[in-house]
Amino acid sequence: MKTNNDNSEGELFIEDVLLRDKHITPIELKKAKEFSNKNNISVIEYLLMKGIINNNTLGESIALWFDVPYFNLGSKPVTSEQVLEIPEEIAKKHRVIFIKGNDKTVIITTDNPKELKKNASVLKQFFTKKIIELNYSLPEDIDTALKQYKRSLKARFIEIINSGRGIAPEIIEEIFNDALQYSSSDIHFEPQENEVVVRFRIDGILREVGRFSKKYYENILNRIKVQAYLRTDEHFSAQDGAIRYVKNGETINMRVSILPTLDGEKIAIRILSENIRSFSLSDIGLSSDHQAMIMEASKKPFGMIVVTGPTGSGKTTTVYSILKVLNNSEVNITTIEDPVEYKIPGINQVQVNPLTNLTFAKGLQSIVRQDPNIILVGEVRDEETAQIAIGAALTGHLLLSTFHSNDAATAIPRFIDLGISPFLLASTLELIVAQRLVQKICDKCRVVDESKENDIKKFFTGEYMDKGMILYKGAGCKSCDNTGYHGRTALFEIIHITPEIHDLVLKNPSAKQIWDLAKSQGSKSLFQDGLEKVKAGITTLEELLRVASPIHAQNIYEKK
Repeated sequence: MKTNNDNSEGELFIEDVLLRDKHITPIELKKAKEFSNKNNISVIEYLLMKGIINNNTLGESIALWFDVPYFNLGSKPVTSEQVLEIPEEIAKKHRVIFIKGNDKTVIITTDNPKELKKNASVLKQFFTKKIIELNYSLPEDIDTALKQYKRSLKARFIEIINSGRGIAPEIIEEIFNDALQYSSSDIHFEPQENEVVVRFRIDGILREVGRFSKKYYENILNRIKVQAYLRTDEHFSAQDGAIRYVKNGETINMRVSILPTLDGEKIAIRILSENIRSFSLSDIGLSSDHQAMIMEASKKPFGMIVVTGPTGSGKTTTVYSILKVLNNSEVNITTIEDPVEYKIPGINQVQVNPLTNLTFAKGLQSIVRQDPNIILVGEVRDEETAQIAIGAALTGHLLLSTFHSNDAATAIPRFIDLGISPFLLASTLELIVAQRLVQKICDKCRVVDESKENDIKKFFTGEYMDKGMILYKGAGCKSCDNTGYHGRTALFEIIHITPEIHDLVLKNPSAKQIWDLAKSQGSKSLFQDGLEKVKAGITTLEELLRVASPIHAQNIYEKK
């Protein structure tokens, strides 16, 4: 949660206000400070993350610090007409939104009243002879309101093309800026017969955002190739490169992939942050029980914690979140990754480089000689890497890795298929975590979904469904671009290697045998974990059934 208030005095003031108004207890504040010191996140982030306070309570407390009223843009969104009362350039530069006004007074809200008071003349030129009253709104709500200045990318493409100057650089700039503003993970340039389609992957879903004539694509393609240090004279081979894009002083790493298709060279760009956000284990969707299991396994001096799932299921974020908890001055943590997606202060991160023979296996061999306590292997892909990883876990190292398997139980047969002996595997494995990502219901427009009630009663029975279960959905609003979803969370399935499972692994069991035993010992499936998030109004039943389902169930929405 951004507050635009980095002043420690301000943070202490907000904590005092929360205590004074009994929004938090002294015990809760003490726990928050202890967690903050250990996990490098603010006290406010912890209180929000645990649901002890909400955005409205935080906004009111910050407004008190600035000595202005609080205006909740989240619950009282402004119209386009209100936003356009202030010219776009001024509104974005000073982060101001017009609320209302009359002949004598206008009310303006911002996320930094202190700065705006210093620059009062900026607004005086638009509201002459009027008293300007400042309010405070949360930064993310200001961001949402400012999006209303945005015309569609397609309209901006037409304007750029009609201007006749700097077509390629301006189109690329607009696309990159929009991708960052909407927190896209990927940008796709897809050439067709006459046009090029631009799509963003937002919260895991690809969405078309604009098109332009194919005759302008060659210059755009070549410019991206130059920025990514790729060959501009090569059109029939796949190429991979990287761009370091700087925006408002922040460096964003972009991985670029070029692939020749029948209609031309397709570009896919993965957007990576330069520094990882302060993810906590609960922040990524782990329940308190799952957090306790991971913390118990990660405190052991040796062994393996394996995170499994398909590409794009959030495995890297999970292992980084675990490393974040383990990272302190008393341990040496070294990683070998391809690529290094996020930089983490205090951790030695190594990038795989096949050109210099720095593979996962070779790099891991060298890392073991660097006196590490904890090792992260970005991915176990082959027998050689698996053997070295198992060896490292056996010889006094805690080893974390990601792995491709459909669920937690399948990971064990997959390791054995790679050539790992059941005895060594049983002796090193501590925990297997499987996960999937689902979209979260937008907090700003969440409502009860009564339309699915009959389908649920007809389809789900027994252990999976409560009789009084309430479903939720997003109605669609400006904050979520009318999709009903905003952000993502993960569903988890965890198998702890108990003595009984250890003995079973020695017998080279099937995935079903492993899961049956794990389930009898309390392990919850991806579907069960997801159902708890559906009941809590975090995600929808459609999203859950998109990535997981009980064995006996079919997708009720496909049966319609």
